[in-house]
Amino acid sequence: MLVGSVPIGAGAPVAVQSMTTTPTSDPEATLSQIGELAAEGCEIARVAIPDAASLGGFEAICAASPLPIVADVHFDHHLAIEACRRGASALRINPGNIGSWERVDAVIEAAGEAGIPIRIGVNAGSLAKDVEVRADLTHAEKLVESAVSFVRHFAKRDFSDIVVSAKTHSAMETVEVNRLLSKALPEVPLHLGVTEAGDFSQATVKNSVALGILLTEGIGDTVRVSITAPPVDEVRVAWQILAAVGVRRRGPEIVSCPTCARCSIDLMSLEAEVARRVRSVDAPLCVAVMGCEVNGPGEARAADIGIAGGHGHCILFAGGEIIATVAQDEAVDALMGEIAARFGA
Repeated sequence: MLVGSVPIGAGAPVAVQSMTTTPTSDPEATLSQIGELAAEGCEIARVAIPDAASLGGFEAICAASPLPIVADVHFDHHLAIEACRRGASALRINPGNIGSWERVDAVIEAAGEAGIPIRIGVNAGSLAKDVEVRADLTHAEKLVESAVSFVRHFAKRDFSDIVVSAKTHSAMETVEVNRLLSKALPEVPLHLGVTEAGDFSQATVKNSVALGILLTEGIGDTVRVSITAPPVDEVRVAWQILAAVGVRRRGPEIVSCPTCARCSIDLMSLEAEVARRVRSVDAPLCVAVMGCEVNGPGEARAADIGIAGGHGHCILFAGGEIIATVAQDEAVDALMGEIAARFGA
């Protein structure tokens, strides 16, 4: 299936998503945020439509966005239908909170006419009504059973252009749910993420654990790392997770030591500066930023290139071999120059 021009499932690369936080009624601000997301490697942007007053802004966003836009709609099926008519590349609805099946069917019909896919979302607040009351099922099983029942209904309506997500704030329950879904719905692409995951630190840990396990097992076709933080942070963390498990790489990986009493430089500031500068580099390099010569070309031998601090100077190394010694205040410029010379980046 395609969300705009981005393929999902069927062996396509795992796609990275995020969601805008600006008012949809302010298309200029929202498009600015989407531009920032695109620059960080986001491939699909989700935009909420909270009310009818947001539809005009949504239409303007779809018309000018560099990324395909998924319309995020809760409760009001009329908003979902209008989103189909105003340029959405996909819909995200939770059938469990849209209301009657007649309303869900109206949305399915509108999406079919527009030729766009639907993400079927399920979470604690949008379980199928007949499943929610069952005492014989665990919460994870209720999420799975709800998702399966919704997919079956869509199939009866001859609509198969779908992605499924079943989200929870628990990392391990997220793993359990998606393992079960991958078996119950092997042909349906899965959207992964830990919902309501918390602040940057907690959300990064939760998503890294859950998505890392699932992606390593070959489960998942697109991801959104939910963080209570600027959306660009979601995209950066998503790419770091994908790279860490060997699924996809975008740009350099930074290798840096935790420092110790041997470190005589401000390594945290140095690492932050290198990380900022290499964001413009497209090559999938491993760049080391080490606190001393002991941990330089030795422990970071596998890095493509790197710098290690000393007393007033830094050594520049590549492939484990020292290639230059430079003044500390010239180290980052020297590193970037060597990256450009060696890798054309």
